[in-house]
Amino acid sequence: MIVAGEASGDMRAAGLVRALKNTGMRFSGVGGTHMAGCGVELFANIHDLAVIGIGDVIKNFNRIKQVFDRVLQRIDKDRPDAVLLVDYPGFNLRLAREIKKRGIKVIYYVSPQVWAWQENRVKTIKTLVDRMLVLFAFEKDIYAKYGMAVDHVGHPLVDEVVLTQPPASIRASLGFKPTDKIIGLMPGSRPQEIKRHLPVMLGAAEILAQKNPAYRFLLLKAEPIPTTVIERHIKQAKVKVMVHDGPTYDGIGIIDLGIVASGTATLETGLLLKPMVIMYKTTPLTYGLGKMLIKLPFIGLVNVVAGKKVIEEFIQDDATPTNIATAVQKILSSPEAYGRLTNELAVLKASLGRPGASQRAAQIIQAELSPNQLLL
Repeated sequence: MIVAGEASGDMRAAGLVRALKNTGMRFSGVGGTHMAGCGVELFANIHDLAVIGIGDVIKNFNRIKQVFDRVLQRIDKDRPDAVLLVDYPGFNLRLAREIKKRGIKVIYYVSPQVWAWQENRVKTIKTLVDRMLVLFAFEKDIYAKYGMAVDHVGHPLVDEVVLTQPPASIRASLGFKPTDKIIGLMPGSRPQEIKRHLPVMLGAAEILAQKNPAYRFLLLKAEPIPTTVIERHIKQAKVKVMVHDGPTYDGIGIIDLGIVASGTATLETGLLLKPMVIMYKTTPLTYGLGKMLIKLPFIGLVNVVAGKKVIEEFIQDDATPTNIATAVQKILSSPEAYGRLTNELAVLKASLGRPGASQRAAQIIQAELSPNQLLL
């Protein structure tokens, strides 16, 4: 059984399923379109778990609890030989506790961010998880320090972030000129993120368009978000914004700079060597709790992996149209600053490891299971 709770986890799990496809294993679980497209039998969808922060969890508690109970019911019915939990720690670590009571092997793929807050949680995780597969080398050191079975497999984005067409062809197909400066807007993959981020991004776009009429704006729509939600905001904007609803990486490939919601999208943008500005807004309650618990000086994954502040971040009250527009203008108006960011992102890309992360993860899972067992 594979349990993923959000869009990025759905993609990571799908890559792993493809790598395990010819092993005779069978797959079911909780996921989205990517897992379904790989032949995973889904009995619940990530749309039922699309929440951010404690406020959203409380508001949607009954729906989340129904999915939780459904997973356990299927485990009791199917008795899988192993359960693979993908990211989504608020849900999956609680699930792991119930799974271990049933004597079933638990493998965790894409580590909870113990490095951001409460590293000593590893002591508890060690009692719940039989094998941890991590994406970043520094994560392995943390888990190994506590004596946990952990493997660094690298980041699957190294394989996944590829363009389907040359950028020049994509630009032309969307009506952009070779000389246009394209600013990408990437507000996130959840409805709550669109509501909080997109108005700010559009406000920044309005300011930038006034500073330089040659700037063009491309909104990269995440697959789970309905087009109607995006269009509702764009119609109210005082700037022309084109929506890209095709392959995400093709869209990133043609932008000159991105305004990106913190999350996996920052790594995807960085792997394509595109300078960016990071922003994030959440509920006051979630932000307040985060300030108390999170110990890192920054939240953007590109900065966390780099171990320093490479990209400007604007969080909560600092995430204003004026602040973001000023940062974007500073980068685009300075070839030196632009080149420096591109070089920093090239170093980051090299640090994410060699290709083949999903294959390495698949080999470890096979080693955990005898050839005659099934991963359900």
